[in-house]
Amino acid sequence: MKFTDGFWLMRDGVQASYATEVRGVRSDADRFTAHAAIKRVERRGDTLNSPLLTVDCFSPAEGVIGVRTTHLAGKRRLGPDFALPGTDTGVGAVRRDGDLIELTSGPLTVRLDTAAPWELAFSDADGRPVTSAGRKGTAFFTTGDGAHHMAGRLALGVGEQVYGLGERFTPFVKNGQVVDMWQADGGTSSEQAYKNVPFSLHLSPAGAYGVFVNHPGKVSYEIGSESVGHMQFSVEDQSLEYYVVAGPTPKEVLRRYTALTGRPALPPAWSFGLWLTTSFTTQYDEETVTSFVDGMAERDIPLSVFHFDCFWMREYEWSNFTWDPDVFPDPEGMLARLKERGLKISVWINPYIAQKSDLFDEAAAAGYLVKRPNGDIWQWDLWQAGMALVDFTNPEAGAWFKSKLKVLLDQGVDCFKTDFGERIPTDVRWHDGSDPERMHNYYTHLYNRTVFELLEKERGTGEAVLFARSATAGGQQYPVHWGGDCWSSFGAMAESLRGGLSLSLSGFGFWSHDIGGFEGTPDPAVFKRWLAFGLLSSHSRLHGSSSYRVPWEFGDEAVDVARLFTRLKHRLMPYLYGAAAEAQQAGVPLMRPMLLEFPGDPTARALDRQYMLGPDLLVAPVFTADGDVEYYLPEGTWTHLLTGEHVQGPAWRRETHGFDSLPLYVRPGAVLPLGSDTGRPDGDWLEDLTLLVTPDAHQVTVTVPDHSGRPAAVYEVTRDATAGAATVTPSAGREAPRTVGSVDL
Repeated sequence: MKFTDGFWLMRDGVQASYATEVRGVRSDADRFTAHAAIKRVERRGDTLNSPLLTVDCFSPAEGVIGVRTTHLAGKRRLGPDFALPGTDTGVGAVRRDGDLIELTSGPLTVRLDTAAPWELAFSDADGRPVTSAGRKGTAFFTTGDGAHHMAGRLALGVGEQVYGLGERFTPFVKNGQVVDMWQADGGTSSEQAYKNVPFSLHLSPAGAYGVFVNHPGKVSYEIGSESVGHMQFSVEDQSLEYYVVAGPTPKEVLRRYTALTGRPALPPAWSFGLWLTTSFTTQYDEETVTSFVDGMAERDIPLSVFHFDCFWMREYEWSNFTWDPDVFPDPEGMLARLKERGLKISVWINPYIAQKSDLFDEAAAAGYLVKRPNGDIWQWDLWQAGMALVDFTNPEAGAWFKSKLKVLLDQGVDCFKTDFGERIPTDVRWHDGSDPERMHNYYTHLYNRTVFELLEKERGTGEAVLFARSATAGGQQYPVHWGGDCWSSFGAMAESLRGGLSLSLSGFGFWSHDIGGFEGTPDPAVFKRWLAFGLLSSHSRLHGSSSYRVPWEFGDEAVDVARLFTRLKHRLMPYLYGAAAEAQQAGVPLMRPMLLEFPGDPTARALDRQYMLGPDLLVAPVFTADGDVEYYLPEGTWTHLLTGEHVQGPAWRRETHGFDSLPLYVRPGAVLPLGSDTGRPDGDWLEDLTLLVTPDAHQVTVTVPDHSGRPAAVYEVTRDATAGAATVTPSAGREAPRTVGSVDL
């Protein structure tokens, strides 16, 4: 939200109050509190009739410094608040030296000179500036409508670029943008977002740091937009709390941030295979589903998961969690027949209960539905006629919701697509008394957590997986998330990738999208290019709205492309699951923007049409029908995975690729483990293992995980610099795998 009218003036009706000078400091061993006047105090009378801001500086975790600014402390704190499982105590240390007071946590320090004009100055372990909240950096504003806004403003260094803030489909680098944290079902082609995360990652020539605004409600960002040299964030509240997260690398920032807000669970290995759905509004029954599964098998396209979208339930009754008996008269038998073919089963759900559903009266009588302030059940007709909303702030409502889903798990369902969760009203009263404005974004966290907890309980740790659309900070703990409703075009394919890369820099380890696009029917060229992109993503799903996404609908070549890249992904599983385990253990995403692996390369910092899949595989999707693609290779000798061609970087390249190819390069010095089983993602990865050894790989340790993410085998690869031959030393009891220079499919 903008408060100023250019550099000199305020907007009509806005009054600004900025922290100006320190009027007292209290300190403990691990925190300090400063009181800041909003004007220069030159005589005793200046202390009257004027606000005093309370600024608390503390450390919630190693390498993280929190700042909480409060105007009027008497406002009731209704919640909800972000759960921060990584919070620690006693990790900060305060030092006072005359007028200077500082708090240090790990490599990060904040300093306040009590005799100087107000400034909170953050620096790294070597004393180099990170950022600062100086003049006008700590403030509150009142507006003509009586609203009260707390604001923070941090300096942006020369060349500093800002990323993240959730899954945003606007330009990848957020400088110059106005961004509001407010969940919305807006598709992928606007400034609205399904996944709003008030965390930004900052990268400059001096290094990286992060900023997390610890407020689940609407946070309004001005990123070099109101004041071009600053990032401003504001909330309509009486207090504002934000955390500066130390680097110095982007990976270190994500490690610290996800340690604080929660690391993602490790999805089961089978979930990395190809998912096929019924699509949304298409006609389907068991015969249709069986024809799809038979068609994939007849065409030798491996399939891992079959998903039933909304109309597995009766129309007007979403959600009743009951199979439409007219369409699926024998759901248990059908699911058993599908599972005999080695498939896992996913079904669509949402947290809404339509009035026609048998569950509506049951939930209403028990008090499980969200109410208006006057006690009426909140309802509307958008999406489902007369639908109401499950109140997950009521533990009994959450248990009731789980009990309905457990019936489906007992029937043979393996996972859920947790759709929606964004259009949450604010004219309501929550069971636990939560603030409706703060609950609007946070609701999705309760929804996805409820379903994920059930899956972990019933299927066991390591077997739970969602296909979720909405999320906020901390939602990365409940993977997987997908990009939502996009159009079936090359432009939508590119905007989907931008959104996924932004989400990955917001702490989310796993992300997917609808191959071919959701709305409309893709041109065969779009579908085939999207197949390669989708099967070189974290998770891979064929899904559409009003038309099917089975490959043969788009021609014989589409079938060949689907087969090729599905089998390639299966071969890559020993490598991909190792990278997935890294996401679980260190918070580094599987799909990585180039800047995450190459933060010192200025060219890599703005790239949003290519990415690293894990640490060692560069993917540049093709966004044209004729195969023209432009991409960038950082320094070193890169090896094309499919052809074995060696290309020297740094270099921009322009090429033309057929539908069976794309720029797909192994990083210089890497060794890529490749499985032999092309038929499934969760096979025996050590059987006939192959190591792809790049020319610059001289001494590399390769770890192949088991299906729990723990090491199953370790290999030491050594290349003789003179002879060029690679020697592989396996761990005890293992055979040495063969080595190659490219993949032979």
